[in-house]
Amino acid sequence: MHILFAGGGTAGHINPALAVAEYIKNNNENAKISYIGTAKKLEATLVPKAGYDFRTIDVAGFRRKISVPNIFYNISAASKAVTSSFAARKILKELKPDIVMGTGGYVSGPVLREAVKLGIKTAIHEQNAYPGITTKMLAPKVDRVMLAIPEAKKHINVNRDYVVTGNPVREDFLKIDKNTARKALKLDNRPVILSFGGSLGARAINTAIIELISKNWQSGEYVFIHSTGASGYDDFVTKLTSLGVNINAENVRILKYIDNMAECMAAADLV
Repeated sequence: MHILFAGGGTAGHINPALAVAEYIKNNNENAKISYIGTAKKLEATLVPKAGYDFRTIDVAGFRRKISVPNIFYNISAASKAVTSSFAARKILKELKPDIVMGTGGYVSGPVLREAVKLGIKTAIHEQNAYPGITTKMLAPKVDRVMLAIPEAKKHINVNRDYVVTGNPVREDFLKIDKNTARKALKLDNRPVILSFGGSLGARAINTAIIELISKNWQSGEYVFIHSTGASGYDDFVTKLTSLGVNINAENVRILKYIDNMAECMAAADLV
């Protein structure tokens, strides 16, 4: 069996796909896994690192706020919507997957649409309580719609069967214990506070954590592990430093993105 995944932009779309791919490989070692994403987003790092065949198409989402720069951006995005469909179709004809599964993000749009046209079995998974635009557009066309929670159904204007699966979780989250995780992270017995927003960052969370760390780091009573997200790192470090925090202190760990989230969550006392 050959399964092709499409989704990207943020870890929230990528990690569910990788969790499903891992489960499939663990239960069928002969299954072939491929993935279509973009060359410049997070999937270009996470998918090859997981060891799967990775292909790219050039596609962009539309910006809703009306401004002159956004108008020109959306013209470019509209052009890419056409060319990405041709590119997706070419890859699909080459790979001939048995099923194509989309996990969200604008990259999954052209891939799933072309798969439907080619008569390939298709499925989508929505991780959020409020489905994204791509999910809403694809839901009437694909063979199976999977939801994280049943409440999401009321936001999808389609009368068809759907399956509530929850959000897929990678197996390592379920296996690692606290002591093993702390040893791997070289932590002692102090309470560990783990904090993070989305993979691109969350300004409100970053602002709150700056205050939390700045008031509590110097006592050495706690260990802080925080992921700022890709877009918030520089600003976070600048603000934290301006408040007198040593970002290289042994109890302060500031990261753009947490690759070993299973270990960090297992080791944490508060998330």
